[in-house]
Amino acid sequence: MTLAYWGFSRYARLYYQRNNFNMQTIERKNTLFIGVDVHKDTHTAVGISPFGEKLFELTVGNYGKDFRSLAEKVGSVSVESKLSPYFGLEDCSGFGERLADFLLDSGYAVVHVPPILVDERRKNETHPEKSDSLDALGVAKVMLTRSDKLLPYTVTEESRKAKQIKEISMDREFLVSERTRLKNQLHTILHRLWNTEYGEKFKDPFSLKALRYWKGRKPKSADAFLVRSMKRKVGRLLDLHEEITELENELEVLLEDSGHTIHTASGCGTTLAAMIVGEIGDINRFRSPAALAKYAGCAPREHSSGKSHRHRKTRSGNRRLNSAFHRMALSQISRSGNDAAKKYYKKKTGEGKSKSQALVCLRRQLVNVVWMMMKHKTEYVYPQE
Repeated sequence: MTLAYWGFSRYARLYYQRNNFNMQTIERKNTLFIGVDVHKDTHTAVGISPFGEKLFELTVGNYGKDFRSLAEKVGSVSVESKLSPYFGLEDCSGFGERLADFLLDSGYAVVHVPPILVDERRKNETHPEKSDSLDALGVAKVMLTRSDKLLPYTVTEESRKAKQIKEISMDREFLVSERTRLKNQLHTILHRLWNTEYGEKFKDPFSLKALRYWKGRKPKSADAFLVRSMKRKVGRLLDLHEEITELENELEVLLEDSGHTIHTASGCGTTLAAMIVGEIGDINRFRSPAALAKYAGCAPREHSSGKSHRHRKTRSGNRRLNSAFHRMALSQISRSGNDAAKKYYKKKTGEGKSKSQALVCLRRQLVNVVWMMMKHKTEYVYPQE
């Protein structure tokens, strides 16, 4: 049964997503590939035929009436060409959420196209120019050739909660980065005011107790400018501490409401669990742990030739999620980590693998664990041999 028959009604879209259909099982010759380059105020859509022929181009605003005009244009082109529409969004900053909601509610199938695939395609062109029109055309061509590798654009309750967790987690990271910069600046100022003496007063010169102390102190014969600068930075550090604590409390509440239990893992606290949940989103997007591992860049890349069979560490995938799994793996083999994970790590090093390679293997094992925990909302249990 072809897409032209289904017409991508609401029932067809649900059937498409629940049964994990991809473009390998769909007749490509009956599909209208529509790539959308998403921006804050405007969206540019380009539709191509299954043979790569450009059928239409349209730039619309970010309002409901604009979305309806896009749907009308797509409807007329699909009727004229006798093709069923299939949308792909290159959405980096979440500006395409309203459009995605509209398209999904209207019964269209929508996939997320990673910008890196569009960039790779552009670099291989004879003249790698960039514009909204060319980007939208690139999205459509990626859909045409790589549709079996693209994840569906889902708007579920779980994905909405994950998005909230991701936004708060990233806000916390920005504040932590700002706190680090302020600490470095304050370190220099304290040294200029008290020389090395300030390091003898507190074990941690940036603890809350120490910050409150610096805020009320004024060294003798000190430069008034330096004192004012110190007090401003100390005051901001105290404010940042309160803001970061508030965000961490919000993350705890959101993780509890979402039902995820990743924070029960050894060495995986609230902030690390929030990174993982926020980047993964709806776990139903990934049909298996292997799919999640590729998305996270935790699946070793094959590099074989002839009788030589090798695998190398990949630099692709979601780097933020990859970093979270890496930190989780390090905590597993720490002194207060998991005994089964330590045993597995020692086993891999005993097989002749380097410590870095063994850590990659452990990270891949943790992807399996996290996938099962998020899929079934179970408590943390590291697989025993």
